[in-house]
Amino acid sequence: MERFYHLLEIDRDWSYALRVAEKPGLLRNLAMFFAHSGDSWFWGAGMLILWLASGPFWKQWAVYQVLWIGILAIVVQTLKFSIRRKRPAGEWGAVYRATDPHSFPSGHAARSFMIAILACLLGPFWLAACLWVWAPLVSLARVAMGVHYVSDVIAGAIVGTLLICVGWQFSGLIFSHINQIIIPIIGLALW
Repeated sequence: MERFYHLLEIDRDWSYALRVAEKPGLLRNLAMFFAHSGDSWFWGAGMLILWLASGPFWKQWAVYQVLWIGILAIVVQTLKFSIRRKRPAGEWGAVYRATDPHSFPSGHAARSFMIAILACLLGPFWLAACLWVWAPLVSLARVAMGVHYVSDVIAGAIVGTLLICVGWQFSGLIFSHINQIIIPIIGLALW
């Protein structure tokens, strides 16, 4: 047990060493941008716009992202409310602190890595490459802005990766069933 507490101390120390939330300047501004860029509402709205304004390839891309973001949110929230690790103390990110006081695992890290992996599976290559640069920046920014510990974002990246690696095998089956249900009801296929 002593070793576990020692690891938590190291995690806390590393996390505070990376923190820029209280230091005005370019680095803080970049960290704020990346910390917010992984928000689920942002991705949900973006995928809705993409679905409404695009052809079949991008419609399918958007639907896959939205479905897996939703499933991941359930998994992450279940873990967070089971583990109940408090977020690091701080002022920045009041909306995150108020709506979700728990930090382990990081939902932003889980979501960003899952989105990047989905882009590898769905294409195109250029977008997947960009998202693989973006995902670690989101995770690092969450630590830098003081709403997560380093271990939170590592665990989040693992959760997002595992979920999509296991769940991907069932995507075709899931979407064929969803289309069979919604086409007779609303007369519209997902893509």
